[in-house]
Amino acid sequence: MAAPLLQACGLGAALRSRAALRPLGLLAPPCRELAGPGPGPGPGSGEAALEENPFYGKYRHKIQELRRSSPEVFESRMEKRSEVKKQPVGRSKQGEFIRCMEEKAEGLGTKTSKGGFTKDKTLDSILNVEMVKEKSAEEIKQIWHQYFSAKDTVYAVIPAEKFDLMWKRAQSCPSFLYALPRKEGYEFFVGQWSGTELHFTSLINIQTQGEAAPSQLVLYHYPELQKEKGIVLMTAEMDSKFLVVHEAQCLANQVSLFYATERSETYELVETFNHRSSEFKYMAVIAELEQSGLGRELRPSQASDKS
Repeated sequence: MAAPLLQACGLGAALRSRAALRPLGLLAPPCRELAGPGPGPGPGSGEAALEENPFYGKYRHKIQELRRSSPEVFESRMEKRSEVKKQPVGRSKQGEFIRCMEEKAEGLGTKTSKGGFTKDKTLDSILNVEMVKEKSAEEIKQIWHQYFSAKDTVYAVIPAEKFDLMWKRAQSCPSFLYALPRKEGYEFFVGQWSGTELHFTSLINIQTQGEAAPSQLVLYHYPELQKEKGIVLMTAEMDSKFLVVHEAQCLANQVSLFYATERSETYELVETFNHRSSEFKYMAVIAELEQSGLGRELRPSQASDKS
């Protein structure tokens, strides 16, 4: 059961096609084990090194399909990945990093977009907006929580002031790199705003599939009641083959951590990622995440580590 969280909304942002991608390291160990600059994330290059990634198994089929159908594209991506591994830990050039995780599906009559997610998911499809306008913000919040508390998903009711801050920042900084705690370390996900939707897909998914990489988590934001009631409603859809609710919850909570923070050093990471990519240090994202305590429940206990 997902607990409520605070999120952001991109409002009317223009959809743009994906740009070329320069990959980061696929997996970074816990921040405490990599306190300073050092050699790359590990020896090896090409497909053999890719298979060393603990999350390779989840994407093996699509990786092998790419290798069979487009061997030149596959080899090109492996070469770019090898170049990145020569860089110091915590540094990555991402000037051509992904700018839009999901292009709007063609054909307005189609209700389901690529990857099985609902296309143009409206608030009216969930809630009778006209009826709830007669209720107070607190009553609407209770209705929203009651409805989704029985569902296995992520949801939120966002205060208008926080929404405004996050939306303003999302306009100038529409993408960011998020870290999901794993037993082996951290798996990286890229989040990209597309209108009122925030799309996430894993970095290894982008590295191996490029423009064809589908979203694995989509957060839907509804500002229809923002002016009148002072709230923004949010819910989500996820690909259960890759994420479960508490993992999606961790990624969603990080949006608030980085986009709604009053700590300038934290938001500066978002600005750097979008506008000064050559200076971006992905280990700083892990440091902020560990300091915040988000995702702590995803970490196995020391007792289980020793067993």
